[in-house]
Amino acid sequence: MPFNLPNLVTWLRILLIPLIVGIFYVPDPWLSFTGKNIAATAVFVFAAATDWLDGYLARVLDQMSAFGAFLDPVADKLMVAGALIVLLQLERVEAVVALIIIGREIAISALREWMARVGQSKSVAVAFVGKIKTVGQMIAIPLLLYHDDLFDLVNCQWLGTILINIAAVLTVVSMLYYLRRAIPHASGGKV
Repeated sequence: MPFNLPNLVTWLRILLIPLIVGIFYVPDPWLSFTGKNIAATAVFVFAAATDWLDGYLARVLDQMSAFGAFLDPVADKLMVAGALIVLLQLERVEAVVALIIIGREIAISALREWMARVGQSKSVAVAFVGKIKTVGQMIAIPLLLYHDDLFDLVNCQWLGTILINIAAVLTVVSMLYYLRRAIPHASGGKV
């Protein structure tokens, strides 16, 4: 495991996941429910920003590594899954939406692992629809964590619900795209 600054930033993102969850378990006298929403949103947004930062540092410092390339998407998936589980418990997201998003992440990770083993990892490289899905999730989740109205102008729960539902649809579309790319290699391909 390479010990460098970009990987440390990625590890920080992973370490922030329990903090996002734990904030909602802080006793109410210590932190109001609105305070919990704000704190969890701030931690999630900070963690999401580190996703850009670790890649930037890896390129600028020329510290790209196979381990970093592996760890970065794992951190992203853990962060999204952790936040969705909290949102599910808070009844801010539907179970089917959380199941679709988390299930897809597990399935595509397994598919990518298998495709790498048969020498076809480029066939399931990140596609544009996958990037759009991720952007939708990374906007929707903070809105759903924040939950309250933003400056009395934006109903965050309403907007976040719309965006997470769109992200769930894009999640299915991207999964079908990747599966379609993998099917030719499933029958008669190298094993």
